Amino acid sequence: MSRSLCLPSPATVQELFTVARDASILPDISLDPVLTTFLSLDSNAALQHQYAFLQRSMSVEEQTAFNLNLTREVGGSRITYGGVGIVALALSMLFDQVSQQVRTQRPTQEAKKIFGISTSSRIGWIIHNYLRLIPGIANSRDQMAETAELYDNWLKLELLDHYERMTTKKRMSTVSMQQWLVGAAFHLHVRIHQIRLQSVPSGSAQSLCLSYKTALNHLVQGYTAYLHRNIKETEAPGPQKLKARTASSQRQTHMFNMTNVTCSRSPAFSVSLASPGVNDSPTLNSSAAANNGGCKTDGSREDFGHSELKGSNDTAAGIRGRQTVSGGHGREEEDNTLGLLVIESHRNVSHSVQHHPCESPAIQQALVTRIMNSQDLERNRNFFLFSVRVLRSLLRQKNSFELKTN
Repeated sequence: MSRSLCLPSPATVQELFTVARDASILPDISLDPVLTTFLSLDSNAALQHQYAFLQRSMSVEEQTAFNLNLTREVGGSRITYGGVGIVALALSMLFDQVSQQVRTQRPTQEAKKIFGISTSSRIGWIIHNYLRLIPGIANSRDQMAETAELYDNWLKLELLDHYERMTTKKRMSTVSMQQWLVGAAFHLHVRIHQIRLQSVPSGSAQSLCLSYKTALNHLVQGYTAYLHRNIKETEAPGPQKLKARTASSQRQTHMFNMTNVTCSRSPAFSVSLASPGVNDSPTLNSSAAANNGGCKTDGSREDFGHSELKGSNDTAAGIRGRQTVSGGHGREEEDNTLGLLVIESHRNVSHSVQHHPCESPAIQQALVTRIMNSQDLERNRNFFLFSVRVLRSLLRQKNSFELKTN
């Protein structure tokens, strides 16, 4: 086959990218817009808009309950630095929580995610707990400074450890990138707020900006290499290949019937071997055999059956559709007509895109480029590299927030 036939068309790459997008398996390491909105010079306007919008959507009784609950939570109607950075972010989260309580008349459930990361992760837990504390202590300068210092140190140590795990211990993933980005963005603005409180030197924010920008560039390179290693694609078979595969499946079924292979998971189920994927042979490793109750053959044919099963590649693409409960031929036939696109171990989708098998490596490389181009990396980098003028403007922000009581 000529070299040109092994290069996929742009239409093929686009079609597979669309398949991944429609299946919601495309990774996203762009900073959450909520963070970039409230941790900016526009934070006060954004909070005023949210507060007014929530009140307009309530009845008079709900508005009264909303403001009473907020006043009780913050200890008054005025919140020091309430329209600024992390305090505005904390109030925004509180507004959403209280408005939901007022409407539903029951306590809100604990958030499972915050800014795109799990609150059960260490970084997510630190951020979530700090934001919950802020509204109640914002009017106490000393308490706010002490708490900010504590959480600044926790975040700094956790982010250093997280970075080390990703770069030297092969813990790179989309989830770990998201956690580091959110943690670094939040930590930077904890430091900026400490400067507003005059509890740390003013130059510490700029040095932290530069440190995180350098780290981000390094992590993006590592993440790109990670995608190159993990994205795998196999084509959907065309009519001729499907016909050949079906014939091969029939020969293999006849061969296994002769050797009387029986695999069972439990007395209620029996498992037959479905036809393999492209360039794959049937696979059943020793651990799978143990879990399924084992595979046995009659008499002298036991060794033959085991050697045939042992020699194949145990890949995700090959496993799909190979083992089906007896009688499930419809699912088996369906799997045999599909290809497989794997982005990460937990992000994969079947597809019907047909192309030459030799094009898969080039498709995988092209998809990495498409995925990285779809990330808002410029916004991520800009977040950590302010001009001196913008940084000074952030440090000079003093906006408090006033709750409107009826």
